[in-house]
Amino acid sequence: MGYDVHITRRTPWWDEGEHITREEWAAVVDADPDLEMVQVARAVPRGQDVVLEYRNAWLAAMVTHPERATAGAWLDWRDGQVVVKNPDELLIGKMREIAGVLRAHVEGDEGEHYDGCAAGTPPPGP
Repeated sequence: MGYDVHITRRTPWWDEGEHITREEWAAVVDADPDLEMVQVARAVPRGQDVVLEYRNAWLAAMVTHPERATAGAWLDWRDGQVVVKNPDELLIGKMREIAGVLRAHVEGDEGEHYDGCAAGTPPPGP
């Protein structure tokens, strides 16, 4: 399990609403030197010898994150939003940047907002 934080245009994130398209997500990743489309995430759970693997054609990584090698810094586009599991403050900061580009907001699993925007009010575009 874990705690997810979402880059979304929906309010709340689990409701129906406007989607972030695959094309929009790919353009953001292509334009940002901190991000790279990786398509595969691998992790070894603490105390185990097994490698867990997750695949998604639209999975990106924050390649400049200092914990990337051990903790991962994956941003997973699915169902019209970008989802990050257990992000730290550095990754939440990057998510805020991305949300600004996408005219979206950053919202946690329980509906809390991480970008200072009121619910349903995306930040202004560039």
